Amino acid sequence: MNWADLPSLPALRAFETAARLGGFSPAARELNVTPAAIAQHVRTVEAHLETALVQRDGRGIAVTDAGLRLADGLSQGFAAIADAVDQLRADQAIRPLSLAVTPGFAAEWLMPRLGDFWMRHPDIQVNILPDVGLADLRSDGVDMAIRWGDGAWPGVNSELLTEGDFWVVAHPRLLGGRKVGTLEEVRHLPWLLEHYVLERRDLLAQAGLNPDDLTVKVMATNALSLAGALNGLGVAVMSRPVVEREVAAGNLVRICDLTEAPLGYHMVTLPGRRSERLRILRKWLRAQVTTAV
Repeated sequence: MNWADLPSLPALRAFETAARLGGFSPAARELNVTPAAIAQHVRTVEAHLETALVQRDGRGIAVTDAGLRLADGLSQGFAAIADAVDQLRADQAIRPLSLAVTPGFAAEWLMPRLGDFWMRHPDIQVNILPDVGLADLRSDGVDMAIRWGDGAWPGVNSELLTEGDFWVVAHPRLLGGRKVGTLEEVRHLPWLLEHYVLERRDLLAQAGLNPDDLTVKVMATNALSLAGALNGLGVAVMSRPVVEREVAAGNLVRICDLTEAPLGYHMVTLPGRRSERLRILRKWLRAQVTTAV
């Protein structure tokens, strides 16, 4: 199709509306423009096609045979466009939202709260996609990701969900029932650290504890570090939202805090992605930050 051979779509829409409603004034009301604008659009189509499409008939218009053929084809074409858009919207409403999250955040923060979302919004399905990597929102079909970091990722919109407080935690059994409140007191114990997460090592170094001097058991993921800590295998450095439930339940002891203000969990979406279901999910997530479970 060579679009240069066609009149503009706004002009064709104005002509189709005028032909269907029988006048420039009713077409202007439907399209929220002036009758003069409709008339100008119709003259533009006539000039482009070098064919008379309408004739003045009192206060209305009479559509010529050529105009009737064009109007009929345009009506069918615009109806097909409307049907396609409606079908796409219906498909989008049915398709579950895909939410990519890190496994630790999913298990310890999101899943205990997700039942509340399902209860409040039973018509919105959400697929949880646990993954340690940063999802490609364009190619992976992900509607939103919740990721740890500073939020400065290129090509996406990022909104801070919860700030980055790290807690040093251990199982009470590993501590022998002692009250412990400093890093120095647990220096000799085994530590559970992920090899690919440098922030935890940097925070320990800033707090005066050189990670190279520790007995480190390398964990593949944050979720494994948490599982190891819960089973008394070592001391772990975990983000507060991931472990606060376990600390409150007495399953882990909070030894001390390591805070890195620029870091946190962020809601990440593509620019321009503004579906109503996504807005509802984002609003619910914000509300959950201050909700205890």
